[in-house]
Amino acid sequence: MKDKKPTLFPSTKLVAIAALAGLVAGGIAVYMKEAGDGNGASAAAASQCAPAKAVAARLQPLAKGQVAAFIPANDPTPLSLPVLKDEAGKDISIDGYRPKVQLVNLWATWCVPCREEMPALNGLQKSMGGDHFQVTTINLDNGDAAKPIAFLKDNEIDALPLHHDASLSSFNALKKLGVAMGLPATVLVDGQGCMLGAMNGPAAWDSDDAKALIKGALGEGA
Repeated sequence: MKDKKPTLFPSTKLVAIAALAGLVAGGIAVYMKEAGDGNGASAAAASQCAPAKAVAARLQPLAKGQVAAFIPANDPTPLSLPVLKDEAGKDISIDGYRPKVQLVNLWATWCVPCREEMPALNGLQKSMGGDHFQVTTINLDNGDAAKPIAFLKDNEIDALPLHHDASLSSFNALKKLGVAMGLPATVLVDGQGCMLGAMNGPAAWDSDDAKALIKGALGEGA
């Protein structure tokens, strides 16, 4: 039997990557705190995401431990991403999962910390995914979906359906917003599509710290 333990990223390489994530978090914090004051955010968008402000504030004390690099938004704004492809090549959008809270994660098979992080994301989906929450992973491999599909099967990532973006449009959209500095990049979105916060770099998403953060977004006690 396999030991189902939270992924804690013990390798020196991933510890270094996490440290780098802490450095770039300052840059993300500038965006997350100022989003809504600029970037062309409309009054309608601000109104749509007004209730999310209190939720994001509730996440501040929960951004610690394994998710210490998570930066809650000061003024949440809507997240709009391009249409993606599922495993069969059909169009799919993250908007179709509303009103679930979503942890949207960008990854690629050529990204070492992404590959290391996927089992933890899979574990989080298995333990907390359901009618109110979902882990939505977006693969950025070029070409067709054969390589990411094979990766998911070979590594028993069985709870995360494929969302493929060979054009890198999702990453470019988050990069333009100042949210994504590299891969992996993760954004927590409420049921109305409003960004509650973001994180660059890997995390043990199946850890107690991560689950407490998600419970905070869902309005549940840790």
